[in-house]
Amino acid sequence: MATRHLYVARHGSADAFGTLTDVGHRQSELLGDRLAALPVDAVWHSPLPRAVRCAEIVGGRLPGVPVREAAELVDHVPHVPEEMPAEWAGFFDGYDPAEAAEGARLAAALIDRFARPAETETHEVLITHAYQVAWLVRHALDAPPARWLGLNCGNAALTAIDFHDRAAPAVLLYNDMGHLPPDLRWTGFGPRIRP
Repeated sequence: MATRHLYVARHGSADAFGTLTDVGHRQSELLGDRLAALPVDAVWHSPLPRAVRCAEIVGGRLPGVPVREAAELVDHVPHVPEEMPAEWAGFFDGYDPAEAAEGARLAAALIDRFARPAETETHEVLITHAYQVAWLVRHALDAPPARWLGLNCGNAALTAIDFHDRAAPAVLLYNDMGHLPPDLRWTGFGPRIRP
């Protein structure tokens, strides 16, 4: 077994129909430029159009690197807490037990596929969604399942996690937007102070 280096990103900014906006295209280009300095072996993406397009743009900046779909990266709620934090109760209105079970199944599939060492040293890019980035970080830190809540992730922000064969996972970066100019950061979160 060898280290799997995961470079995980939320797709670029999208409109209400799930299509990348002009801002999302630019964010994706800048993310691809940042990743171009790395020895990337593959780009994996969610099957949803906003992630597919972002991955195509990123892959265009990484000549010769295959760009492939991974169903495990689809957008979903990975965990519904049994004891609901009051501040999150409204978020989970309408989730029934079957939806919660399906979310848990998808979350387990994501971890099983990507959150482990590889057979050989690999550098893989995952273009996915905010909840899946949060779930992978929570898992790598061995935090309780409900801790995925509140781990917000910016569009085209970069998270890097190493999965070693003889050590605990290492979160190297989380939600890093150093490759994006200030006007392209925090897209999708509404009006907030931008660091």
